Amino acid sequence: MLVHALIRADGSVGADELYTVANTLGMSDQQVRLCVKRLVAEGRFTHEGRGRKAELHATADTARALAPNADFVRHAFRQDAGLAPWDGVWHVAAFAVPESARTARDALRETLVHLGGAPLQGGLYVCANAWEPYVEEAAGRLGARDGLTLLTTTDLRRGDAREPVELARRLWCLEEIADRYHRLSRIARPRLARLTDPAGLSPAALLTIAVELAAELTRAMEPDPLLPPQLLPRPWPGAQARDLIARCWAALHEREGDEPRPALFRLYADITREAADRATR
Repeated sequence: MLVHALIRADGSVGADELYTVANTLGMSDQQVRLCVKRLVAEGRFTHEGRGRKAELHATADTARALAPNADFVRHAFRQDAGLAPWDGVWHVAAFAVPESARTARDALRETLVHLGGAPLQGGLYVCANAWEPYVEEAAGRLGARDGLTLLTTTDLRRGDAREPVELARRLWCLEEIADRYHRLSRIARPRLARLTDPAGLSPAALLTIAVELAAELTRAMEPDPLLPPQLLPRPWPGAQARDLIARCWAALHEREGDEPRPALFRLYADITREAADRATR
């Protein structure tokens, strides 16, 4: 996460920044060296120079794979701003993949959960968002498109539950997801105070805060199905935490200066500003 968060817009990572931020986070130089060695050995990065003067460069495949999933982050902020109301439609995916293709079957199952799906029965998953393009892309990449069935419904029942809010409560672990957002808020508040304090912060301190926030945002959002606000308890800690994060990213962006910064700075700042602008129109 540290290396990924420090990737600049041109795909490079400066070793000096990497070691400095890692040390601030309590990591040793040896840990960093082993991490870099593994990333290079796996073909994810190339390496030029030695020591703190070295630079890592993400390969083309790595740059694509590691790009933050802007679509989902953008959708979450649109939901928070009331710009993506639920239309009452449930999106269902079913798949039948033979035992001989177990790896593809397991990967597709994991992808459906990652995209916000909840299991209904074996091989049958439901999502509250229009996930079809992402599911089809994953199934095609895994060679499982022929075994995939997609459908939508406004009449979903699970046992004796058919009311949408109750279905959401039964199908997704909302308490666990909420706890992750409470943790994100606890991490973000003191860092927002530092970022908005008139006292200056060193470039290393700014990078460290950015990495900490990115790691916690990922921890909170990866298991989040991004259910529409109409299906969630009120107030929802996800919206509250993302509001804090948006303010943090705005403050980070204001302190950016002329030095090249990780692409993550600008991406999140742009997404949060975009949602705020649309909400005020």
